[in-house]
Amino acid sequence: MDANLIRRIAFAAVAIPLAVFLVWLGGWPLAALVALVGALGTRELFDIAAKQGNLAFREAGIAAAAVGALLVYRAMTDPATTQAVADRWTFMAAAMVLLLLGLALRSRGPDAQPLGAIGVTFFGVVYAGLLPTFLLAIRHGAWPERSWGGTVLVFFPLVVTWVCDSAAMFGGRAFGGAKLAPTISPGKTRSGGISGLVGAAFVAPIFALWLFPMVNIFVSLPDALAIALLLGVVGQLGDLAESLFKREAGVKDSSALIPGHGGVLDRFDSLYVILPTAAFCYHVLGLL
Repeated sequence: MDANLIRRIAFAAVAIPLAVFLVWLGGWPLAALVALVGALGTRELFDIAAKQGNLAFREAGIAAAAVGALLVYRAMTDPATTQAVADRWTFMAAAMVLLLLGLALRSRGPDAQPLGAIGVTFFGVVYAGLLPTFLLAIRHGAWPERSWGGTVLVFFPLVVTWVCDSAAMFGGRAFGGAKLAPTISPGKTRSGGISGLVGAAFVAPIFALWLFPMVNIFVSLPDALAIALLLGVVGQLGDLAESLFKREAGVKDSSALIPGHGGVLDRFDSLYVILPTAAFCYHVLGLL
């Protein structure tokens, strides 16, 4: 067993029970965790862009990513805030654009890529800061704090992602073959991608026939299988997207923050797109 895999297992042994507890607990502690993840991921994306000479407005972007997550939770749990955001979200978006324009005029000359700085900052906040907040939407869309129902809904896409990633890694090593996207991520193979989908499919019956019924959530096996396969495909696309960003900047990992995993972007690249996809599927099924 290689050293990197040992570090991954050791990290998971600590992180998974803590994650289960915080998701079950919900509320502000979970919102704070999502805000932290958003801020760290946004910072890493800005670091990647900086290697290409594209300097984002770091402080404003990182702060917006963290505050955005907290605002999303507040809007989901407080009717007055919900109404205020619904009535004023266009003004809030305009204020963000105006802030970035002001920062560009103050601190970026024509030779300092002001348009690129605005684009990277805005994209970083939305991609790494706001997309993870769909976890809060799943957790608290129909479930209160300290709820196993909301916890199981959150962990279905999380487990699909983890199993898909692991199956893809082991399947790619075992079977090899043609590359999945050689110019983006040379280590990934088509056999690994298919193995990942097989792994994702195996998660569906565990939830549909056992975990969902335990918490009075009823999802048919075909629906759970369809969602798992969709998440498996979307998650691999999210993984490749982050690999594309790193390939452009010439870096292997987004940071060395998480032992055996690299950075926050490396660990959550699939989840950035899987969480909104899962939330949409739950909405279609009437679970949110």
